[in-house]
Formats: sequence, C-alpha cells, structure tokens
Amino acid sequence: MRATWTLIHRWCGLLTAAFLFVSGITGAVISWDHELDDLLNPHLMEAHTPGTPRDPLALARQVEARHPDVRVSYVPLHAQAGKSLALGVAPRIDPATGALRSPGFNQVFVDPVSGVELGRREWGAVWPISRETFVSFLYRLHYSLHLPDRWGIWLMGAIAVVWTLDCFVGFYLTLPVRRQTANPGKSWWQRWRPAWMVRWRGGGAKLNFDLHRAFSLWTWIVLFVLAFTAFSLNLYREVFYPVMQTFTRVTPSPFDTRVPADLQHPVEPRVAFGDVVAHAGTEARRRGWDAPVGSLYYSQEYGIYMVSLFAPGDDHGTGGVGPALLYYDGQDGRLLGDRQPWKGTAADIFVQAQFPLHSGRILGLPGRILISCMGLVVAMLSVTGVIIWWRKRASRAVSARRVKAVPVET
Repeated sequence: MRATWTLIHRWCGLLTAAFLFVSGITGAVISWDHELDDLLNPHLMEAHTPGTPRDPLALARQVEARHPDVRVSYVPLHAQAGKSLALGVAPRIDPATGALRSPGFNQVFVDPVSGVELGRREWGAVWPISRETFVSFLYRLHYSLHLPDRWGIWLMGAIAVVWTLDCFVGFYLTLPVRRQTANPGKSWWQRWRPAWMVRWRGGGAKLNFDLHRAFSLWTWIVLFVLAFTAFSLNLYREVFYPVMQTFTRVTPSPFDTRVPADLQHPVEPRVAFGDVVAHAGTEARRRGWDAPVGSLYYSQEYGIYMVSLFAPGDDHGTGGVGPALLYYDGQDGRLLGDRQPWKGTAADIFVQAQFPLHSGRILGLPGRILISCMGLVVAMLSVTGVIIWWRKRASRAVSARRVKAVPVET
C-alpha cells in the first residue's frame, strides 16, 4: 500500500512541480504588490500638487471626455495626500462597427488636485513587460499563467486540487512504518522524529531529501491552507460555491445569481455614478454604518454597481477581508444586496476568509511576511521533489544496467 501512495505522490509532484514553482516565486513577490508598485512607478502613484482635491466623479467625467473609447469603471472617492487617483476604465462599443474597442489601457492615473493625467497602463498586460506592468504581470501569472479566457484559471485551479490531495499523501508517507518492520525497540514518536530533522552535513542527496520532507512537515498546515484556498479562489463559481451550497447555506451575491454577458456585448448602465453614490450614502446612514462611501465599481459584464464603504486608506478592512459592500442594479438603480465583513452565516464567513487566508492579510503584516516566505518554501519543495525523483530514476537506471551486465549461468 505504501508503495502505491509513494507512486501517487511522485506523479502528483511531477505534475504540479513547474506550476507550483512559478506560483511560489510569484506569490513571494506579490505579497508586496502595492509597495513594489509604488516603488517602481512613483510617476504614476504620486501626486504633489498642493490644494483641495477635486470631486473624483468630475475627474472621471474628464477622463471619459479625453478618451471617448473607454468608460470609467472604477472610481476611488477618497484622495490621499501625496497619492494619485487611480481610475479603472473599460472599453466601449464602437458604434460604427459594433465591436468592442481596444484602447490599450485599463487604468488612468490623475492628479486629484490639478486633474492632470499622470499616465495610463494596461493592468495585467502580457507584453511588453515594463516597470508599469511588472507587478500586475506577476499577479496574473500567479493565478492564470496569462492563458486566454479562463483556461489558465481553470488549469491552476486543477493544479491546486491535486496539490491539496497530495498534501495528505505526502504527510502519510512521512509517518513511520509499522513497528515490527523497523526499530522495534523505539516508540512511535522516536521513529517519526527523524522526519522532522535536517541532516545539514549528510551530503547532497540526504540534505535534499531532508529539506523536502522536513520543511513539508514543519509548514504542512500553511501548505494545506494555501493549496485549498488556491482551489477555492480559482474554481469558485465552477466547483467551490456549488459544493458549499450542497452542504450548507451560503448567501449568494448578485454576481453569483446573474449570468455574465458576452464580453463583446457589455451591459450599458442607465444609472449615473453620482446617483448610485447618493443612494449608497443614504443607505449606509440608514443602517448606521460609520464608514463613508469609499469607491465605486461598475461591472459591464454583469450590469452591477458595487459600492465599497471604507475610510481613506482602510480599503483592506479588518483581517484583510475587505470593506462593507452594497450592490445596485445598473439598469434601474435598485439595491440588490450587501456584504458585511466577517458577518453572515458560518459558511459566509468561511467564504470571505479564503482570500485573506491565501494572501496572509488575515494576520496583517506578519501574515504577509509568512506568505512571502511560504512562496519560497513552495518553490523549494518543487525543486527538491524533482531532484529526488531524478536521483532515484538515475539510480534505477544504473541498477538495471548492472543486472543486464551480470552473465547468465548455463
């Protein structure tokens, strides 16, 4: 039985090694995505014009006037001192051709005081890689490998499923064999203890094996959390959410209950940004929510406005789960639902926790440091696992040649 599980672990590891190496390295970097983006792109992120910031919605209208081929889809409503205003944009339909335009950018950065446009970029662009797109390139590489449509997301989700199951297989293989077959005079823990240790002076092969086994054990819980949350995030609509609904009650968001439109035929909004902001402010006060309206996003794929309520600079919310949300219909402006951080059924809270757990933001700065280190551990385990397989493969090949070289007695 152990030989079977060893074979399964070997092939699961070989199947996922390259993907997990890329995911681990990129994950170690993107734990600091905002800080690195600020460092690389001060010309986009910083704005130093003194004075009172203008109305962000007015700045959004100016951007649409300058670039008629796009619609502003995301507006942060709080300007922070020394920071630019980063507006998200989405392409419009060309009325002459009926096709979706290709503006070549999806973010516009403006000075919140002067209204001057500081620059534009395509977040997540595949090529060319520049300092403006470097962080977003790594971000999308991490979870989708930049494969078209949702193929990369599905692929990495499938890899995460294999990784999750292999966590248990690998753990089982570290357990000591039955007492009668090895060291019968030692206790179970005494026989398992070597698996947790690294023989730093044991030579290359032993060191490589111990690094793979011991680091897997010491970090097993975090590895399992990373694997499971990678699956839940990548295959949320396809697998995770339907399975959760089968066993328990998850409060669906409007995005869960609507069928997305064809990307080439976006849903045109009939309600203006300003009206949605006013409705959201009134609704928040009625509910007694202290946080002001912090940002506004319109999904032209679903025809839904998503309003985030947070104080300036607090958009990650408590435990990294994000701010409170209100959802509005883009056609008639009616309230579709809400989401409050860390509230709802047990299943709702479990669903909300997936990204904070995966990113480490649930623990704040220490959690981000941990996840960054774990990215390097995942990459290391991928490499050491392949080396173990290669060494054993080479050893078996040598043994096979020796058997063939032994003369057969007649």
